Amino acid sequence: MGNVTSTVAAKFAFFPPEPASYEVFREGGGTGRLFFSGVSPDKNMEVHLIETRAGNKIVTAFWRHPFARFTLLYSHGNAADLGQMLELFIELRAHLRVNIMCYDYSGYGASSGKPSEFNTYYDIEAVYECLKREYGIMQEDIILYGQSVGSGPTLHLAARLPGLRGVVLHSAILSGIRVLYPVKLTFWFDIFKNIDRIRLVSCPVLVIHGTSDDIVDWSHGKRLWELAKEKFDPLWIKGGGHCNLETYPEYLKHLRKFINAMEKLSMTRLPPRQSNPPPSTMIEAKHNKCLRFGKK
Repeated sequence: MGNVTSTVAAKFAFFPPEPASYEVFREGGGTGRLFFSGVSPDKNMEVHLIETRAGNKIVTAFWRHPFARFTLLYSHGNAADLGQMLELFIELRAHLRVNIMCYDYSGYGASSGKPSEFNTYYDIEAVYECLKREYGIMQEDIILYGQSVGSGPTLHLAARLPGLRGVVLHSAILSGIRVLYPVKLTFWFDIFKNIDRIRLVSCPVLVIHGTSDDIVDWSHGKRLWELAKEKFDPLWIKGGGHCNLETYPEYLKHLRKFINAMEKLSMTRLPPRQSNPPPSTMIEAKHNKCLRFGKK
């Protein structure tokens, strides 16, 4: 019964784009540096292929900012892969002055394996280890960012890392079944039990949600914010849907406010700052097909 239930849950939770929107290839054929199709070397992005505890090899991309104080570890939404998110990552890096570490879940994009709840947990654990190993970045300098279904692996890791700088939950879910049914109890076979894990997160939490989200109701975001130990001012985007919040001007403005507040909390001396960031060019959400939970 348990295996059947888990299989059903996985089917309504994961919709990797097919075919993948990008390819990963090596310079000079087989032994050189990894490259990402559609991204030129001058974009200051480094690609890695890392192995998870489950034995899957997942694609990660590290977007470096020369004046970054923090690194955003970004877990994207469903029905998307990294190739569809490039425009957003470039925008966030420029406007927030952060490094960005993004990755594709097992079975998404050019990552091997099959998508499942536990594979997403193994995926984000491997990405975190890569940040420590390859870049010397510790949890005190990391802000976890989980969008939609990406809130699951984000809170899984956040609950295990008491020294994190912060967490951003963007159109997040309370749990998989609660997206479909307004249940009061948490069932053992439910997936992404964020309603329980949020209570274990000790760092500041920013919640962003659209008031007109017809995929994951606004009540999910409000409840997660209520349950957070260290609440940062939430951003409720009036009229915002599930996959278009980045197009609202208050989105970047509020994220900058959060980053600035996290810098003030840090005891480390800040690096030199850039001048004012360039104006946003985010006018449509074409990059971000973020989630489907069995709903059209």
